[in-house]
Amino acid sequence: MTSLRKLGSSDLEVFPLALGGNVFGWTADEAASFAVLDAYTAAGGNFVDTADVYSAWADGNRGGESETILGKWLKARGNRSEVIVATKVSQHPEFQGLSAATIKAAADASLRRLGTDHIDLYYTHYDKPEVPVEEIIGALDELVKAGKVRHIAASNISAERLEESLDFSDREGLARYVALQPHYNLVSRDTYEGALQDLADREGLSAVPYYALASGFLTGKYRPGTTVESARAGGAARHLETERGRRVLAALDEIAEAHGAPVATVALAWLAARPTVAAPIASARTVEQLPALVGVAELTLTDAELTRLTEASA
Repeated sequence: MTSLRKLGSSDLEVFPLALGGNVFGWTADEAASFAVLDAYTAAGGNFVDTADVYSAWADGNRGGESETILGKWLKARGNRSEVIVATKVSQHPEFQGLSAATIKAAADASLRRLGTDHIDLYYTHYDKPEVPVEEIIGALDELVKAGKVRHIAASNISAERLEESLDFSDREGLARYVALQPHYNLVSRDTYEGALQDLADREGLSAVPYYALASGFLTGKYRPGTTVESARAGGAARHLETERGRRVLAALDEIAEAHGAPVATVALAWLAARPTVAAPIASARTVEQLPALVGVAELTLTDAELTRLTEASA
């Protein structure tokens, strides 16, 4: 049995790989999404990450497609109590921003789409510095007190605003962020390491990094002279042009070969071993992509291997 990880100061215990729901209703239709969710939970997974805006950017979509598919799956499987559902507010076309009214209306809309009476982990998707932290935390606290949200978290926030939020929660005795969702991976370390990571460590927050595989680059499928059919191919391939990208790939190849493991699993294992990280987020369009992701739960890298990757990615 894979050991679950405690999420910050909360009572949530999560599988060491959060399944990203950004592809549901975008590059994975309902049937494919159900199959991926089934395979993820069959492997011991219990932590699904979505957002109210997923996937408004796709032709014909309005936002909320991912939550709707996840809600249908939870109802069909009757397993709501076994799955930790994380979603986010601030980016849905109809619920832009983080005013108190928007947060509360967006939460109700998410609950309807998810077909549930509570959200386990509710993130502010992108901080809105023009909104006082007092208003944001106050609204989130109301949702917690109403039983609509169990725990709150923040994504894409500065260390300064995060600290201000935590201080206000402590001072007023209100709901407090338990987790942070930063952009963080082997080829993007300065997006988290430093003031933000130090604050999370000091304040007991867990990190749940997104872009854990750098839009697919850290799966190893992007190589010089290859063409990859993917909606995110352009962003991933640019890492091949950097010396760091090539160094990281070489180190990943070497360690993956030593373990007989996929490159993606090794990249996730490095991330999962970093200070404060509870569970990286990665998404799968197909069931075939999933084993390399959930494999992180079984792969433990040696200190020497972790150091090799840390130095290669410096």
